Amino acid sequence: MTNDSEVPQSVRQLAAALATTVPMRRGHLHERRMKCSKTDCPCATDDAARHGPYHTLTRSIGGKTKSRYLTEEQAAVVREQIKAGAHFRDRIEEFWQACEQWADAQVEAAQVANTAAKKGASEPTSKRTSRGKSKPS
Repeated sequence: MTNDSEVPQSVRQLAAALATTVPMRRGHLHERRMKCSKTDCPCATDDAARHGPYHTLTRSIGGKTKSRYLTEEQAAVVREQIKAGAHFRDRIEEFWQACEQWADAQVEAAQVANTAAKKGASEPTSKRTSRGKSKPS
């Protein structure tokens, strides 16, 4: 376990930013306008007269797509929550990169220490040689 003095400042700052919680969500918000089935309705011939907008929140959960309809007011709130979620994902990626740089620095330091230890090691003073078998007389 590392103590706080060993944690790089960039990692500490990103961790503090990630600890600030706000409502956020994953998914996509879609807006649709639709035609109805009434033949005498203007939406049947005029695209501008279509009904809506209808807002749908869509998200994949466990490999299945889940959707739900939202009101205009709910869609405005969800739009901000999705933006907050995207910002959180970006910050998570920054955190990963900072932690990986820290990890790389530790690996490099270990390699430098290992190389220095090998350079300072002494070589054996003599090499052991085996004597040849004695010949029978």
